[in-house]
Amino acid sequence: MNQQNKFHLRTETTKGRCTVYVSGEFDLEVAGQMRAAMAPLIELTDRELALNLRDLKYIDSTGIGILVSMLKARHANNAAFIVEAIPPSIRKLFDMTGITPFLTRQA
Repeated sequence: MNQQNKFHLRTETTKGRCTVYVSGEFDLEVAGQMRAAMAPLIELTDRELALNLRDLKYIDSTGIGILVSMLKARHANNAAFIVEAIPPSIRKLFDMTGITPFLTRQA
């Protein structure tokens, strides 16, 4: 995997919002890293949780499954979760799987 496609997370937290910037390739190889990074953030129910996918190059079914599990966990906690800045190629995949409406609305 070249450096441009390497998976990377960067988090910005403010009083009312936690934004996680996801870049590179989100696939089975990095699933554990993503789960570990997101687990404590899922529990922060006092603020909105947003994933910014502007620099995401690729996502596989494992990555989509993790997004859905995050959505379910946030919904169970009655906490806001949105996915923003979805690249067109990724949005097309989300549209095909039918998850776009759930990822782009607030809890």
